[in-house]
Amino acid sequence: MREHLQAIAEAERLEQRAILHELLHRLKGEPNVLLPFHQALALRPRGEHDLGLKTIEVDKVVGSVDRYEDFDHRFLPKTPHTLERWKRLRALQLLGVELPPIEVYQVGEAYFVKDGNHRVALAKATGQKYLDAHVIALDVPVPVEPGDTLKDLILKAEYAHFLEKTGLKALEPGAEEIRFTALGRYDLLLDHIATRRYFKGLEEGREIPWEEAVVDWYQNLYRPTVEAIRRLGLLKDFPGRTEADLYLWVMDHRHFLAQELGVDLSPEEAARSYEARFGPLWKRMGGGLKRLLLRT
Repeated sequence: MREHLQAIAEAERLEQRAILHELLHRLKGEPNVLLPFHQALALRPRGEHDLGLKTIEVDKVVGSVDRYEDFDHRFLPKTPHTLERWKRLRALQLLGVELPPIEVYQVGEAYFVKDGNHRVALAKATGQKYLDAHVIALDVPVPVEPGDTLKDLILKAEYAHFLEKTGLKALEPGAEEIRFTALGRYDLLLDHIATRRYFKGLEEGREIPWEEAVVDWYQNLYRPTVEAIRRLGLLKDFPGRTEADLYLWVMDHRHFLAQELGVDLSPEEAARSYEARFGPLWKRMGGGLKRLLLRT
């Protein structure tokens, strides 16, 4: 009886926490849901393998296969039915009943619950650090990390699609990660590759294989532009952005100069021109002062 009353009291406090978290997320305009497993499947897993029974970190459990709408992003129960189930499990736990292992999918460093969502919610609410779990690991080209948001997962799914379409990792084993902060950008990279393939074919009078075009784009356009961005230290002038973000901006600027002014710049020249046009005010003023001194 005492255990049941304690479970009721804890469940009531948990409900209040869930309401407060939901309110805070609404005020911030942020989603307050678990990561859905179907988004992890969009990462194009190449296979899976059973790791058997393992002890996993509770903090790395971030999503669910089919109950992601029943809990918030901290695994707090969001519905009366979910809270009631949590309450019953907590009473059993207080009575000393040993709960069975959960079942999870491992995707990179993160876990998605296949069976045992309420047991995970219980573990998180009571500060438990580890859980026993039957683990099935998915082999994905872009791993998920425990701190990823739903947007991160969608971005990584887009990246996985890009890697599948280009075969970049197989063609260029040393290729660096290409990460964007906005959705829909990998399709633009595919357009860049297709455009480069077309013009290279015209120049050389032959059909350019897709694989050759991918390597040519990476070696002679993407990588030189990113290296120029690094040499100029452009990234620090655009906080919260990535080198891939800047690559697209520099390429748009390069295309504008070619179309409007008839100037065909190299990746290095395009990056310098972009910095002079769109960099911090003090850099733009410095560039103008330098040009003035050269004319005097």
